[in-house]
Amino acid sequence: MKAGLKQKLARVRLVICDVDGVMTDGTVWMGNGFELKRFHIRDGLGLKFLQRHGIRVGWVSRRPSGSTQQRADDLKIDFVIQSDSDKVEAVNTLLRETGLNWSEVCFVGDDVVDLGAMQHAGAAVAVGDGVAEVKETADYVTKAPGGQGAVRETAELILKAQGKWSQVIAEYAK
Repeated sequence: MKAGLKQKLARVRLVICDVDGVMTDGTVWMGNGFELKRFHIRDGLGLKFLQRHGIRVGWVSRRPSGSTQQRADDLKIDFVIQSDSDKVEAVNTLLRETGLNWSEVCFVGDDVVDLGAMQHAGAAVAVGDGVAEVKETADYVTKAPGGQGAVRETAELILKAQGKWSQVIAEYAK
């Protein structure tokens, strides 16, 4: 963990995740016109915890997918951008829409297509099985691999840095 991470996470107001390799393990099952992806339930719950505590969440993917949109709709993700465009520009669009700035963004990535957004973000997180260049850029590398709890781990770090994790626990420990 790099120095100053807690301060960076304390400023986060928007968490943006790549999808394939971050929200999923990167596997896509395809055949007969169907596409299936596997999403980890705890990653989704971690995003819900963030939302319940005032942090907006978004997904930015360069690979448009009906499976991604279905899961995003299920979780009521605040922002979903699926287009084969530059991720920095996609996030800039969200920042203009929200009035936030890059210092308030935590970007979670796994591959070289995420590097630009990670370099701009106030807090950059790489999933545990991300490529070397992404891990080197990151402020934090999760213990969990993509699609297997890395986003939940990130959500907990943010909520702990902001002093909100005990509130999450209190909600369920009644």
